Amino acid sequence: MFVKRFAELKEIVGHGVYTNRSGVIPQEKSLLLAHQLLKQTREREGLVYVIGNGGSAGIASHFCTDLLRTLEIPAATLVDSNVVTCFANDYGYENVYSLQLTQKLRSHDLLVAISSSGRSTNILNAVAVAAEKDIPIITLSGFSYENPLRRMGDLNFWLDSCDYGLVETGHFFLLHTIVDTFNITAVHSEVLVGAAKD
Repeated sequence: MFVKRFAELKEIVGHGVYTNRSGVIPQEKSLLLAHQLLKQTREREGLVYVIGNGGSAGIASHFCTDLLRTLEIPAATLVDSNVVTCFANDYGYENVYSLQLTQKLRSHDLLVAISSSGRSTNILNAVAVAAEKDIPIITLSGFSYENPLRRMGDLNFWLDSCDYGLVETGHFFLLHTIVDTFNITAVHSEVLVGAAKD
């Protein structure tokens, strides 16, 4: 069972569909673009907002930790229990992220939106706010190829599975790989600069 499960995970990540505004792009280019968006946000002193529900919220929180600790990029998840329950009670759960982002987003920020189904209304509403403010957006989704989230980002990662566990684990893997790609690129840049000085 373990071997079969691992093979399924390898399959959906290896054969995921990765797109930008122009269409489908190679997997390696998608990781490079993610790195560039993160680097741009850090250089402009912006903040990365990462949102999700349930298991995806857990992944969002972990990714924020990696951004803060490993890449030293300011990040936030917008899941403060007091704020979320207040907004959900007063304005509906579908608006818990969009209303916060309406107040918080600045021109140099970045939004990362995670939804296994790609159909969570509160995620879609939040992404719409970012798009209106012309904020760069990265999305991670799964399930149906026609899910709306898959077409809303400047960079989109889509995994072809309706298995929550596989999609969530795949998203977790992709985000870790984005962090690793950032670090590897940074190390290579330092080596090149050092060699030029010698």
